[in-house]
Amino acid sequence: MTVTETLHALEQRGFTANFELIGKTFRAVESGKTFIPDELTIVEHHRFEGSSDPEEMAVVYAIQAGDGTRGVLVDAYGVYANPDLSAFLKDVLIREK
Repeated sequence: MTVTETLHALEQRGFTANFELIGKTFRAVESGKTFIPDELTIVEHHRFEGSSDPEEMAVVYAIQAGDGTRGVLVDAYGVYANPDLSAFLKDVLIREK
């Protein structure tokens, strides 16, 4: 599966919000709701190592907020990863099946 196919599959399963890191909070872009790490849970992640396409070195996170908001966040993988995002995600609960 590609990053795009994974994002589409997650959207079909209800992960419709797009999250972004703003300072020390996550924001659901469409609704404008903001969340702190304690309000979020990573329910699954998918890592793409880009062996055939180096531009596809990414991690897709499926995240659920305490209020029921479900969405995704994409970060680069490896040396291009956002260090601020990595620091934020260290404080988010991981509950993968």
